[in-house]
Amino acid sequence: MTARIGVVTFPGSLDDRDSRRAIRLAGAEPVALWHKDKDLKQVDAVVLPGGFSYGDYLRAGAISRFSPVMGTVIEQAKSGMPVLGICNGFQILTEAHLLPGGMLGNDHLHFICRDQKLKVENAETAWTADYESGQEIHIPLKNMDGRYVADERTLDMLEAEGRVVFRYVVGGDTSHGHGHVNPDGYGNPNGSLRDIAGITNEAGNVVGLMPHPEHAVEPLVGSGRTDGLPFFTSILKKLVNA
Repeated sequence: MTARIGVVTFPGSLDDRDSRRAIRLAGAEPVALWHKDKDLKQVDAVVLPGGFSYGDYLRAGAISRFSPVMGTVIEQAKSGMPVLGICNGFQILTEAHLLPGGMLGNDHLHFICRDQKLKVENAETAWTADYESGQEIHIPLKNMDGRYVADERTLDMLEAEGRVVFRYVVGGDTSHGHGHVNPDGYGNPNGSLRDIAGITNEAGNVVGLMPHPEHAVEPLVGSGRTDGLPFFTSILKKLVNA
């Protein structure tokens, strides 16, 4: 039986179709979900895509967190359903308290769009099993409110429990945290604390990250790389073998 992965569309979502295409390329069935519907249509996993839901008014992801669909997503995620939040989706996951911490505006106060180098810190989540721990990948990044923050106790907890999934690779002649980057994609693009690009919950079924893996699944488009495809093959294998 083909795995069914839902992609929620909120007002202002931009990358929902890209996410559905990535799911299809991985071999699963993408299912369109509407933010006003509580019914998840019997999907096996959910993706909250990137964009600017509700125009990021009030605070990025703060309004979408109260969409009817999120009540069901929160309930199912706490019961073990895999959920991936990409960019705005990551912001929504923190607002919904499915992931700790929060997102603030980039420290350089500018929107940033570039190919970003990441280090895989945790290859044991539902969404990262097709990577290797320590692997370095390139994933497109585009955000205005991408600075991950949390108190020191939370940051220490994430580190101790292995819940930092991705970290920005800082190196070369870049200026840490100021959006400067060399041609190889090094550097902290937004001032995220401890260079954190993505985290997971304690169970490993909920993952959020700021870069966009759905934009790196075909060699002829986007960055020209396919480093993002393992997100979608990872979850497919987990669902098939469950």
